[in-house]
Amino acid sequence: MHIKILGQGCAKCEQLYKEVVKADQALQSGVEITKVQDMKEIVSYGVMRTPALVINGEVKVVGKVPSAEEIRNLIKGGR
Repeated sequence: MHIKILGQGCAKCEQLYKEVVKADQALQSGVEITKVQDMKEIVSYGVMRTPALVINGEVKVVGKVPSAEEIRNLIKGGR
């Protein structure tokens, strides 16, 4: 499983990264987590607001920071 955090390094983008790491640790899923800061790549997902969360190539959350619990549920659903 591959998770991407789309955003250019704002505080919310960093918070989303921390929540994803927290969710991954709780699940012990060992997912691959990547930060994407290149605007062209971000826009290629159809995302116009950041932060955004992409799981296995599918945009799941845009413009907000979900809780670690919400992210865990998304990860479980993405398997």
